[in-house]
Amino acid sequence: MNPHIVAIFGGAVSGAEASHQLSQRGIRSVVFDQSKLPYGKIEDGLPKWHAKLRDKEEANIDEKLSDPHVTFVPLAKLGKAIDFQDVAQNWGFSALFLATGAWRDRPLGIAGVDDYVGKGLYYQNPFMHWYNHYHEPNYEGQQLELADGALVIGGGLASIDICKALMMETVQAALVLRGIQTNMFDLERGIGKVLETHGLTLADLGLRGCTLVYRRRVKDMPLFPGETDTPEKLAKAEAVREKVLLNAQSKFLFNVLPCHVPVDKIVENGRLAGLVLRETIMEYGKVTEVAGSDKPCHSPLVVSSIGSVPEPLPGVPMKNGIYEVEGGQCCRLKGFENVFAVGNAVTGRGNIKESVEHGKSVSQSIAEGYLTNPDGVVSEQFRQREDEVSAGVTALAERIGHMKPPSDEQRSLIGQRVKSLQDAVGYHGDYRAWADANRPVRLEKLLGLEAHG
Repeated sequence: MNPHIVAIFGGAVSGAEASHQLSQRGIRSVVFDQSKLPYGKIEDGLPKWHAKLRDKEEANIDEKLSDPHVTFVPLAKLGKAIDFQDVAQNWGFSALFLATGAWRDRPLGIAGVDDYVGKGLYYQNPFMHWYNHYHEPNYEGQQLELADGALVIGGGLASIDICKALMMETVQAALVLRGIQTNMFDLERGIGKVLETHGLTLADLGLRGCTLVYRRRVKDMPLFPGETDTPEKLAKAEAVREKVLLNAQSKFLFNVLPCHVPVDKIVENGRLAGLVLRETIMEYGKVTEVAGSDKPCHSPLVVSSIGSVPEPLPGVPMKNGIYEVEGGQCCRLKGFENVFAVGNAVTGRGNIKESVEHGKSVSQSIAEGYLTNPDGVVSEQFRQREDEVSAGVTALAERIGHMKPPSDEQRSLIGQRVKSLQDAVGYHGDYRAWADANRPVRLEKLLGLEAHG
């Protein structure tokens, strides 16, 4: 029996794959997750129209966490239920893996604008959490109020998803006022098609649509992860980026305003009522703001979608918004001999050669596939993440083997502390039963539909 026990914080794609790789080597792991279920952004960030893909990916996680080498602990948030310094120094684990993901939105960067969160401003992560769950009969989270004419600040695929969600919500509400019933799954196939069926346009519904505001040109949008190191490759990348965006616009009827950056807020009656936008130009690959080009852009709602970073944890060193690791040390957390970061908590590329090679091989299919098969694109991204983690754990396996395993006393202490955390939230060790009992109510079931994807 392998004497080592590894603590993994975060049970979604990265954490589950790490536990699986350890299980394959006979190493026990304890997977702590902040939520009832370990699905992370598959549940709370992947838009709910990806229903079949969501179920497939969650089943993949279930299979890995059901391994007898894995012990699951729900509702155990690092930094709250568990102190990082305490678990790293006193519990006796052979190693700790931080697979906590990236849940904190990058700030919008306008002085005082966060005073209006919930009052005309939302950030991407809470927005998508609400969007994915507000239909549930027992939903008790924050209720968001949407409005036509929203500004979405961003430029990646996640920002396009925010635009899609805004457009589907506002169009569906406007159709209901006309006595026309539809649902998200119908609208996700194409808002234009639904409106055409009823002989309507956005203007007929009194809607102008949301607007995606991007600081660079459309052809610069981060919609193509492939190489651009030759004029030919760059031209192809730019063409794919433009085609991806045009395809999304034609289906979901949102607007795009490139080459603009928000520089100030507009406040009216205690609410954010829009942003002051400044024009930009591209000079030598960099964004340059155009002096004297500021213009007010009034809007009843702003959604910031400019990226996510890990949440700060007391005692965990950070640099440039991610956990700080030692260069060339397999993502070892700076200042700790046995703590390693995996997944979105740190960029593994550059540390694990295999992940770089894999990233190059799939980049073209990811970008071009988005035009016709979004589920396939997202699935490929999950597989890429798994491959990166697998490569990382493979590199770490030998190192763990040379680390000091927990003593019998420490092993007993780990068991007691884990059991105490499980008992405190009513978890009694049957992962499958727990997952089935706590799985959220799905929109497609409420609608009486088969799972869409």
